Amino acid sequence: MNKFKRLLRLLPLAIILVLLFVIVMDRLVVLSTRAYMYSSASAVPYNKVGLLLGTSKNLRNGRVNLFYKYRIEAAVELFFAGKIDIILVSGDNGSVKYDEPTDIKNDLIERGVPENKIVLDYAGFNTYDSVVRCKEIFGQASITVISQQFHNERAVYIARCKGMEAFGYNAKDVEDYGGLKTLAREKLARVKMALDLVISRNPHHLGEKIVVD
Repeated sequence: MNKFKRLLRLLPLAIILVLLFVIVMDRLVVLSTRAYMYSSASAVPYNKVGLLLGTSKNLRNGRVNLFYKYRIEAAVELFFAGKIDIILVSGDNGSVKYDEPTDIKNDLIERGVPENKIVLDYAGFNTYDSVVRCKEIFGQASITVISQQFHNERAVYIARCKGMEAFGYNAKDVEDYGGLKTLAREKLARVKMALDLVISRNPHHLGEKIVVD
């Protein structure tokens, strides 16, 4: 019982330390990537490959996922501005009925991006895996990440910790309730990212290298 009481007394301190770690990691990611974030296609540096981070096309209620819509628009804008030559689409293809990369590819083609300028990574199950696979499987040492700014910050932080030259091109953000929930989850995702980097976790799948022409 005495041991339980001691643990109970330590609980508030443990909660404070966890919250402090969340805050510190969040600020570290924001401040260390600030110089590499761009919202103007004319300002972002040229990179051969743009890494478009996937997400689901539709929400559970059937409505269009605005995160998805805005990322597609940003990738198309960047491509036709001549700031990338290849769009590497990295997303989850965890089941027959769920295929983020193919959905994105079809929508990019519909908007005029040539099919031979789109490369698919079906094993981008999370942001860490997408970035590491971009380097280890697709051989890219310099990339422009395409997603919303909060997501780009984490991806660029991972890339630069892995020795890559990385910039973020920020798609339009989503400010509704769903967007706020996503931003809250992002704070915790940055903690998981820190742990992945500390242990240098390998992606769920690696495999043979793929040449990106």
